[in-house]
Amino acid sequence: MTLSSLALSVAATTTSTTLKKQSSRNSKFSTLALFFVATTASSAARAFSSSSTPTFAPRHHHQRLLLSTSSRSSGDSPLNNSVIYNTRGGSLTSFVGKKISLSRRFSSTQIEQEVVSEMDQVKEAASKTSAAEKLALMRQKMEENGVDVYLIPSDDPHLSEYVPAAYMRRGFLTDFHGSAGTALVTKDAAYLWTDSRYFNEATLRLDADHWTLMKQGQPKVPTIPKFLADLATTHYTANSKPLKVGMDAYVHAASFAKELNEAFEGAAKDMEGDVPATIAAIDTLDGKQNLVDSIWEGRPDLPKNPFRVHPMKYAGMTVQDKVAKIQSEMTEKKATMTVFSALDDIAYLFNVRCMGDVETCPIGIAYATISKDEVAIYCDPEKVAPADVSEHMKEAGVTIKPYGDIVSDIESHLSAGKKNKVWLDNGRSNYALSRVIPEAALIDAQNPVTAMKGCKNEAEMEGMRQAHIVDGAAMAHFMAWLENAIVVEGRTVSEVEVDEVLTGFRAKQPGFKEVSFPTIAGVGANGAIVHYRAAEGSDLLKYLDRTQPILIDSGGQYEYGTTDVTRTWHFAENPDEEFRELYTRVLKGNIGVDSMIFPENTPGFVLDVFARKALWEIGKDYGHGTGHGVGAALNVHEGPHSISPRWGNKEVLKAGMVTSNEPGFYDDGNFGIRIENLLEILEVSNSDEATNGEEPATKKQKVAAEGKKFLKFGKLTLIPIQKNLIKVEIMTEDELDWLDSYHQEVLQKVKPLLEEGSPAMEWLVKSCEPIKRD
Repeated sequence: MTLSSLALSVAATTTSTTLKKQSSRNSKFSTLALFFVATTASSAARAFSSSSTPTFAPRHHHQRLLLSTSSRSSGDSPLNNSVIYNTRGGSLTSFVGKKISLSRRFSSTQIEQEVVSEMDQVKEAASKTSAAEKLALMRQKMEENGVDVYLIPSDDPHLSEYVPAAYMRRGFLTDFHGSAGTALVTKDAAYLWTDSRYFNEATLRLDADHWTLMKQGQPKVPTIPKFLADLATTHYTANSKPLKVGMDAYVHAASFAKELNEAFEGAAKDMEGDVPATIAAIDTLDGKQNLVDSIWEGRPDLPKNPFRVHPMKYAGMTVQDKVAKIQSEMTEKKATMTVFSALDDIAYLFNVRCMGDVETCPIGIAYATISKDEVAIYCDPEKVAPADVSEHMKEAGVTIKPYGDIVSDIESHLSAGKKNKVWLDNGRSNYALSRVIPEAALIDAQNPVTAMKGCKNEAEMEGMRQAHIVDGAAMAHFMAWLENAIVVEGRTVSEVEVDEVLTGFRAKQPGFKEVSFPTIAGVGANGAIVHYRAAEGSDLLKYLDRTQPILIDSGGQYEYGTTDVTRTWHFAENPDEEFRELYTRVLKGNIGVDSMIFPENTPGFVLDVFARKALWEIGKDYGHGTGHGVGAALNVHEGPHSISPRWGNKEVLKAGMVTSNEPGFYDDGNFGIRIENLLEILEVSNSDEATNGEEPATKKQKVAAEGKKFLKFGKLTLIPIQKNLIKVEIMTEDELDWLDSYHQEVLQKVKPLLEEGSPAMEWLVKSCEPIKRD
């Protein structure tokens, strides 16, 4: 999400036991695609047909790879018993065709067996009980606890985008498992709010007899605060009693609770007659079990996976230096304590990473605080049990405290001095933390780690660059395999197999840990489901052939960096002209953003129009944002910046930030197109003569800074773009120059990692040839 392959051994008895258990289950919407690399290079070659070739690490990695593999038990080769896996849950396919199920938690020599992944457990539990039964139980619990409404968000106590299985309450209740959405249950109705990425999936997953889909951001669809304010008005008019809204204070943002209270107060003012100051009240049901937990049998336990130390050669800044910088900013803000809740903030702050707590994210469950006299991490003791982690924390002067002490420690700090003030970002912290801080003692502002983490230092950026080079090599191997399977062998390939094999080639790269998010591999109509997840046994599962395109959005977590790339491929001899035009216009949008030079202090939304211009010219658009931040060996989605048509995020773009650039187009029921590269933001000097990042342009443009700094983009992603899908006649000469220049950069950087004469090398060279301009 070791630079050596992951050495794992699975006993035959374990395989047999798992096979028996696996055969008895039928996971409808998710499969854990795990995939063994053959125990010898020759069997690996057979498994991947002729396209599997030795992967050469860059020189500065290669020696470490050899040293790492040499430390194994005798007889192990660099590929011996290594495992290639994705993180969706389901079955593992070995080269001998057997299927077993493995846990994602492992050491270098052993792996813990599980019948199904925790994600699968949630999905199985969700589908086992009908919507009618679950809602009846929920309403019974609501009545017992005296609430009229109950809110169930996607969040954990750290407001994470992806959450541990134990916090997948909304998924369990609704059977909709997208990463974003909030459920709301009343005495006689149930609603789910989600954004445009998940409209299709939610429509398919929700039981329409019991759930109403609220398409967030669409005309006439109220926000949750507005909906509840209107409901409170109706309820008070009918009953002369306030509406009681139940919620778990630990899994709602403090800012959301504030919005709710303001909406209730506004609704009361709008009512006529003798009406109290508020016509609704939040009830956090303190001391009582979360209502979903009370009906969820077999809810997974909270994970306790250990941290690992993130090396300085990749972190680039010591914990002590980070703390000193934060304490300096605290002095300026007159804060006596800063509270950190977001898990990626904590991983960054303490130079640690974790695997297994949160699917595909290298972060561990913890809180942190910094004051003048103490730096503390609040977590389960098992997380800091490894000797190197314990020593790392000790050297940094970090105090280890129980996870559950965070609220009481905030209260104790405030009571210790009347002038004490706590810096806490209400938008990224839960309500349980915020509500114990009096308004006069609260400094509600973006926490200092957010900006530090968003602008990468040189060591972090070099790790990101390296990750994209090896990722480009993995994709070259994969595309050589896929093209051979579809075009030469003439067979069909399932979306699940696409995921398995692609993840397999990534796992052979040095430093690979896991995928950076669940792979999206959508054939035909499934490509139009923006966050689609293929699964064995699903009614939606499709097979790729030469008649349909495939959209593949995927990425890797490497020890030194994080990748995220989308390409749309089509192996038809004569692709449809309309498809080619739409593909070309999406590409023009990608180039439009990539080529921009813009002044400092420009917010991301200003650039969004350049991604959409070519589509708007023919009356087309796409519903998602164009760009998100990406962490350095951290979360694939990271703030504070974005490129989006929504003007809410006014965070300015800065040198050192990483952003995605991913325009698209989706024809529901037919296909999806998206082309995504990651970009780094660079400063432009006064004498710079380039309009396209690092590449020379046909028409060079002098950048006259005149005292103002200008910024440009540098390319990170190094994966070719399919040329025969491009309609050359609607591309400009500068755009075609950009394409050729990009492909030359890809070839120059990725070629040294491939074996001369291998299928991967042949595919890369062919894909990077200049485009024909006839």
